[in-house]
Amino acid sequence: MVVLVVATTSDPASATPAAAFLAMPGWSPGPTIPEGVESFANGEVRLVRHGRGIVEEDDLDLRWEAATGERVDEVVLLSRHTAVSNRPALTVHPIGVPHLREGLDVPPQGGRPGWAALPNPRIGPWLRLLRRIAADRGLVPEFEITLEGTHHGPVTNTPTLNGQKVLLGIGGGHYAPRHMDIVTKDGVWVGHLLSGYSLPMEEPKQMNGKNGADVGGMWKHSMKVSYEATKAAFPGGEIIAHIDQKSFKGWQKNAITSYLQELNIRVGKPNDFL
Repeated sequence: MVVLVVATTSDPASATPAAAFLAMPGWSPGPTIPEGVESFANGEVRLVRHGRGIVEEDDLDLRWEAATGERVDEVVLLSRHTAVSNRPALTVHPIGVPHLREGLDVPPQGGRPGWAALPNPRIGPWLRLLRRIAADRGLVPEFEITLEGTHHGPVTNTPTLNGQKVLLGIGGGHYAPRHMDIVTKDGVWVGHLLSGYSLPMEEPKQMNGKNGADVGGMWKHSMKVSYEATKAAFPGGEIIAHIDQKSFKGWQKNAITSYLQELNIRVGKPNDFL
C-alpha cells in the first residue's frame, strides 16, 4: 500500500512543494503511467507529476494501481486556490461536488456531479500541525490557516484509515469557522464539510410540521453521499454532525435536523467532540 502525492507543473503552488519533496534524500525515478504522468518513489510514498490542472486528472489512484499493481492507500493533492478576499491562506479540505445534479450540472473545477470523495484522515492532524508550523515561523497573521468546505475534483476512489469521533460539518461559509473551532482540538477527525452552497434548498410555499419532505433541491443527496463517503473513510468511527446553526433559517434547520435523524446521524455540540 502506498501514499500517492499528486502535483502539477502548471501550478507554482504545486510544483514548489513537489520540488522540495524531491530534494530530500531517498527518491528514485518511478514508472511513467499513461498520458505522460511521471512518478518518483521514496519508501511508501509515490509522487506523481503531470502538466495539466490538478482537477483534470481523474482516477489517478486506480490508474496507478492498474499500471504498477500497487494499492493506493491515500491521495494527497498539492494545489493552489484563489480566495475572493485575495488574502493569503494555507488550507486543507476534502474534495467533491455532492450538490451538483448528474446530467444537468457541469462541475466548474472537476469532479463528478453528485460525488463526494473519501475524506483523508490526515485533514484534522495536518490542519493542527500546519497551525503550529505557521505560528512558529511567523506566517500568522499574514497567512490564514484554515479548513475549506468540500469542493472541486478530481475524482478519486481511495480507501483510507480507521477513525474515532469524526466531524461531518453542516452549513457555514467556505472557510467553515465554527467547524474550525472544533477541529483545532486534538483527537478530532474531519469528514466532509458542507458549506451553504453545497446544500441547495428550495423553500416550500408551506411547511407542514418540522420535516423536510417538502423541501426540494440537492441538499439531501449532498448530505447522504457526503455522510456515506465519510463513513467509508473512517470504518468503525462515530460520525457526528455539527451544524452551523446561525447559517440557516428556521425551516432549513428543521429540515436538516429531521433528515439527519432519518439517516440515524447523531447531531453533536462542541463538547461532544472532546
